[in-house]
Amino acid sequence: MSTQVQDRISVERRLLTAQLIKSVWLSPQTKHLELRVSGVGEFRFTPGQFVSIKQPKLDGKVHTRAYSIASAPRPDAIFDLCLNRVEDGFLSNWLCDLEVGASVQFHGPHGLFVLREPRQDAVFIATGTGIAPIRSMIQWLFELPDRNRGHEYWLVFGTRHEESIYYRDEFEQIENGNRNFHYMPTLSRCGNDWQGCRGYVQDHVRAIVAGRSDMQAYICGLHPMVDANRRLLQEEMGWDRKRVIFERYD
Repeated sequence: MSTQVQDRISVERRLLTAQLIKSVWLSPQTKHLELRVSGVGEFRFTPGQFVSIKQPKLDGKVHTRAYSIASAPRPDAIFDLCLNRVEDGFLSNWLCDLEVGASVQFHGPHGLFVLREPRQDAVFIATGTGIAPIRSMIQWLFELPDRNRGHEYWLVFGTRHEESIYYRDEFEQIENGNRNFHYMPTLSRCGNDWQGCRGYVQDHVRAIVAGRSDMQAYICGLHPMVDANRRLLQEEMGWDRKRVIFERYD
């Protein structure tokens, strides 16, 4: 291994400390956290990347879990996380129960689930907390007009019930302010009063990409959803696999 590679790995694995400054329940099982990195002027990362949070267990072992950053980079060294409380999950429950002012240790950023260049028309597909890295990408794209000008973007977000449509107001606001952003929350178990999309995300992705092979797709969620959309795009629609960028959460 070269000295240059060793130095890069050393920097990536350097432990940082962040203080929890905000903690909000998005649903009965899902938490939104905002953390400020200590001792730095700016925390740099590429939208879509993740951090690895570390926490010692009672047996002396260190528990580490990866969590996608749910916000675009900003100059105040603050980043967001979106995570589920998991039954018997040590670190997820610890994070969900943290009080404002508490500190966590982490290393990163890491990951290759990022926007590809040159940018093209794209469909973002997410379910559950898979929205986290997608939110980071979309925030960044629509922060400045030059980043999204000349392209069309769709967000198809799937969940079971209306109360689990995470960051709904924010995405609706982006849609209202940008004609080239199309927001499609999709419910698989909705009541008769729901006026939006129904069923599974791939049902609506098919209509968006019909007749197109010049787009990109960014997919994040659980294994079955990711695989279903990859089959749709690559096998049914004939897309080149390099146009289908994905990250599984299980």
